Amino acid sequence: MSKVWKYGDNVDTDLLAPGAYMKGPIEELAAHCLEAIDLDFARQVQPGDVIVAGRNFGIGSSREQAAEVLVRLGVKAVIAKSFGGIFYRNAFNLGLLALVADAEADVEVGHELELDPASGTITNKTTGATIAAEPVPEHLRRIVAAGGLVPYLEQRLEKHS
Repeated sequence: MSKVWKYGDNVDTDLLAPGAYMKGPIEELAAHCLEAIDLDFARQVQPGDVIVAGRNFGIGSSREQAAEVLVRLGVKAVIAKSFGGIFYRNAFNLGLLALVADAEADVEVGHELELDPASGTITNKTTGATIAAEPVPEHLRRIVAAGGLVPYLEQRLEKHS
């Protein structure tokens, strides 16, 4: 089960990976993730936690570090009503689950969720509510399970060697 962090609409890539820290190591960049809207996030997020957001999560630039910092911080998944297209693809490429669902009304900060990306079912273990998400195709689930696209491809090459 995963604890929820909740944000609204239009969380852009500069909030996730602030430009002022882009030249430093990824650990430093991750330490500043979302600080403009939540000073506690980077310090208190735990491995397996989930972000629930509104529309346009990850809009803005094409910087893949926006998804990478979430992976580095241990975020298990982002659930949003919609995503910036490049962020959505970068998330899967880096091993971060991205679920499309309108979950804001049914989830609060600190709730615990159980995710079934294959069926598109999100269960709020705190309230008992079930939320429908778009099912994640098998090939994307395999990429996430492998830890991202590069590890996935390396595993496939090893199997065929």
